Amino acid sequence: MPPVFAHGALRLYLLALLESGPKHGYELIKALSDRFGGTYSPSAGTIYPRLAKLEEEGLVATHTEGRRTNYSITPAGLVELEARRGELADVENDISASVRRLADKLRQDIRVNMQGLRADLAATAEAARATARSAAPAAVRYSKEGDRRLREAEMLVQSFRDDIRIELRRHAGARPVSPVTLETVRTVLDQARISIRNSLED
Repeated sequence: MPPVFAHGALRLYLLALLESGPKHGYELIKALSDRFGGTYSPSAGTIYPRLAKLEEEGLVATHTEGRRTNYSITPAGLVELEARRGELADVENDISASVRRLADKLRQDIRVNMQGLRADLAATAEAARATARSAAPAAVRYSKEGDRRLREAEMLVQSFRDDIRIELRRHAGARPVSPVTLETVRTVLDQARISIRNSLED
């Protein structure tokens, strides 16, 4: 896959992000992730060395608040940013192209993964139906055992819902839910719904 940023483009884009005010490293990472719509999130190993280089060149200054280091653009950094404003527009265009490219790849990955998931769900549902058919006569569906299974199934659904909500909220507290996660949740739930409905028809 081609690199997300051309040579020197991330360096310039970091200066542009700092133009609006001081930011610490995580804020810069989050701002980049948001700009890419969640399709790309740079690692700390990508961001911090470039910030250190910008500081060495006098384009960025740092100051510490507690355990957090904030980065701010210097007057020299503003001069360079202004001189390269035309290049910044090209970087924005490149980012938009990268977002489209990454989104296309993620959609393809999701399609491949979902095909495998659908096959697994179908096989699991069929195995469960076969086990249920061989384990008890149809009359059991209306017995106390059937009522117990209904309650257990409802508890499983409720437990799944509660667990996933907790995981989603914990993740959202750190960074936004990505389009990939949303599409995965939607597809998995749709397939699970189909498999469960098919088992109820037996």
